[in-house]
Formats: sequence, structure tokens, C-alpha cells
Amino acid sequence: PDEQLDLDDGRWEDIHVVTGALKLFLRELPEPLVPFSHFDKFIAAIKIQDLSLRGRCIRDLVLSLPPAHHDTMKVLFRHLCRVVEHKEENRMSVQSMAIVFGPTLLRPASEEASMAMHMVFQNQVVEHILNHYGYIFPD
Repeated sequence: PDEQLDLDDGRWEDIHVVTGALKLFLRELPEPLVPFSHFDKFIAAIKIQDLSLRGRCIRDLVLSLPPAHHDTMKVLFRHLCRVVEHKEENRMSVQSMAIVFGPTLLRPASEEASMAMHMVFQNQVVEHILNHYGYIFPD
């Protein structure tokens, strides 16, 4: 159903409600922003020891995403970078952002895969994209 939202409704003034709605939307997608087919590739890339090779691999993986995933990721991460710029006021550092969004944006197709083991790497992928946004998404 085409639900009409009244964004002037007072409850949308609470940033936690808006953030929760965004996270829920991303979590409820049939396929995460990083498609299941790319999950293992991103995890392998973040484990690369050579930092410049890691950076190129992650950039190339982002570029290889389907256009809708790539374009949504670009807009979302541009926004998350803006939020991080205000970390003194909002306490949302790159690390905090990665903890909040890592498991939502990329997750394995089967949840029985060792979640704790993946979580560190999922968060590191999000941190990497935030820290290297300009290189991954040159304008």
C-alpha cells in the first residue's frame, strides 16, 4: 500500500525515530545494500594486509555493484560522512557508525554463518568506505 507519511508530524523531530526508520528500511530489504553475491568478496578484501591493494579492491567492488546498489550506497555514505563530521555534538564517530550500520548494510545470505566472526569485518568494511569516501566515490 502507498502509505502517506506526514513528515510535519512531531514524532519525526526525534532523530532516533528517523534513524531507526532508516535502519529498519535497510534491514527489511529483500537483499542488503551489499548484495549477498558480494558479501564474501568484501570480507576477503577488508582482510588484505597491503593497504593500497585493499583500498583498490574495495573501490573496485563498490564499482561492480548493480547501479541501484551503488547509487544508493553513494548517497547513504555521503550522508553518513556528514553525520560523522558532527561527531563532537552527536557522538557518532566512524567506529560508532560502523557498529550501527555494518551488520545492516552487508550480511551473509545464511545467518547461521558465524555472526561474531563476520561482525568485526562487516564493521571494518563500513569504516573503510566512510574513511575513503572521496576515493571510492569520486565526483
